[in-house]
Amino acid sequence: MAADFDALADHLREHGHKLTQPRRAILKTLAAASKPLSPAEIQARGQVFCADLGLVTVYRTLEIMADVGLVRPVHVMDGCHGYVLATPGHTHHVVCERCNAVVEIVGCELGGFLERVAQRTGYAITGHWLEISGICADCQHEDGPRSASERTRQ
Repeated sequence: MAADFDALADHLREHGHKLTQPRRAILKTLAAASKPLSPAEIQARGQVFCADLGLVTVYRTLEIMADVGLVRPVHVMDGCHGYVLATPGHTHHVVCERCNAVVEIVGCELGGFLERVAQRTGYAITGHWLEISGICADCQHEDGPRSASERTRQ
């Protein structure tokens, strides 16, 4: 997901945060990424831009960036969260089970479903997060889709 670095930096500043060298490195790393990155991957790649970028700083910065809507966590199949830059508005993700590629789906048609959930459970629904997993076209092309039972046998 390529992004306009200046717009990302401005967004961070508009929310009262300085653009420090480590934050700049993290933004550049995420802007150049084509798939979700774990905090450790962000640290390793970000050290190209800021040699002393520490893992604690990465975690703290990701928390700040998530709070202001710059990044979103994405659950990847290995059980960990990766992070991607967030696009404006309400989106969901489709994540490839093999290569962890992510496609954002803009918009949401879950209103009726969420109303039924609220009625059945008595909850006041305040938000939701939807991720869909599957096999991307590139991975399907490589060796064909595998069923869930085939994946668990491997």
